[in-house]
Amino acid sequence: MDLMQVIDQIGREKGIEKSILIETVGAAILSASRKSLPLSQATLDLRVDFDGKSGQFMLYAVKKVVETPINPKVEISLEEALQINPNAQIGDEVKSPVPVPATSFGRIAAQTAKQVIIQRVREAERDSVYQTFKEKEGELVHGLVQRVIKGNAILNIGKAEAILPVREQLPREEFRVGDRVRAYILDVKKTSKGSQIVVSRTHPGFVKRLFELEVPEIYEGIVEVRAAAREAGERAKIAVASKDGNVDPVGACVGYRGARVQAIVRELQGEKIDIIPWREDPAAFVKAALAPAEVQRVTADSETRTLRVMVVDDQLSLAIGRRGQNARLAAKLVGWKVDIKSTSELQREAEAALSGLMTGEARAEAAPALDEGEALEQLTALPGVGEKLAARLMAAGYAGLAALAGATPEALKEIEGIGPKSAEKILQAAREALADAGSAGSGPVAPAGSPAGEVAPGAEEGGGSAGQEAAAGIGHEADAG
Repeated sequence: MDLMQVIDQIGREKGIEKSILIETVGAAILSASRKSLPLSQATLDLRVDFDGKSGQFMLYAVKKVVETPINPKVEISLEEALQINPNAQIGDEVKSPVPVPATSFGRIAAQTAKQVIIQRVREAERDSVYQTFKEKEGELVHGLVQRVIKGNAILNIGKAEAILPVREQLPREEFRVGDRVRAYILDVKKTSKGSQIVVSRTHPGFVKRLFELEVPEIYEGIVEVRAAAREAGERAKIAVASKDGNVDPVGACVGYRGARVQAIVRELQGEKIDIIPWREDPAAFVKAALAPAEVQRVTADSETRTLRVMVVDDQLSLAIGRRGQNARLAAKLVGWKVDIKSTSELQREAEAALSGLMTGEARAEAAPALDEGEALEQLTALPGVGEKLAARLMAAGYAGLAALAGATPEALKEIEGIGPKSAEKILQAAREALADAGSAGSGPVAPAGSPAGEVAPGAEEGGGSAGQEAAAGIGHEADAG
């Protein structure tokens, strides 16, 4: 078997290009030649060329053509260069063959050539494996479990090994040596020890690729999986669209009597899958994504990318799902933030807003406007309120005793420097001061928060907090993640 046949065979077995192997053999010959040649020749600028016609490697000494050579090992005069190459000019490089008999290679030179070839072939093989699997990122791969280390499964996927970490495995999934596993190529990295291939069975792309295998319409491009969201081991949602009006995308994915989708469910260890028709309109899309819950109305805020969904009271828990799962998956699928509220919650919010509006009007009628100096004087007259705290109270909107007396302890606690006990003391002092001012004047004065014309309640009654506590509408939000 000649050298070229060996190169061809290694190339097929290792998956390495022929040009890379030829370059490797050339580097090995060059290295071995430097070991075997006399010192006078070994220090020359040596290069190896491959003749494709004869299939032989030739060793040359390369010199640069100059007018006056200074270093004869790397430079040559024009007269001498013309003897080698009649077309040589100043600045050109000329090559002269260096005869190296094969018998001149000693044991050390041969060992050096062997090491160079082994190292270069190994590096080329690593690069070939890396490029092969880097191009396959996002695709499915079949592997055989070789070993399990601390729950991480090491798979043999042909020319390389892949790792299936615990975090990328389905819940309650256990692997044994010899198990056949199907996984999604998540990431391929190049390391000093070769390629590191990480595969996953929890990525949403895994579900999409499984549908490509089971549904011929997806593989052929008639039906397209436009989006997928998943909480591995529990539930997944995929949105599908058809390029052919005669093909139902949902029905194609489900299959006859659910055969296609059931095959995927078995692969995912019983994970439930919702197949939803894709919609360009986010409002219509989220209606379908929240199924099986029935949605009454959806309003979209494109600036904040928020969808506000209204459902009837008995559909709220169904729309949100167990531990908020249905809402989270819908938000991930649509790519918008989803805020779900029931009709009764929206009604309470509207009543609270109306109550707050009426209270604000009554406050404006009951409390005469104060200039900044008067308001600051009233606040600093209270025990425990200095100028800095008075300024913070005014910045929060409590300009004077009337405004402060209508506040709640919870609202005051939000201001810097006021704790729970301080809030109670300041509120009580403000109401007492306001009551004293009212008894000394022509009639009762209503604090902010009380309806105009009513007598201010005593400090022990807790002021006007009851109206604020009634506004108890709580939203249920899910981010797109």
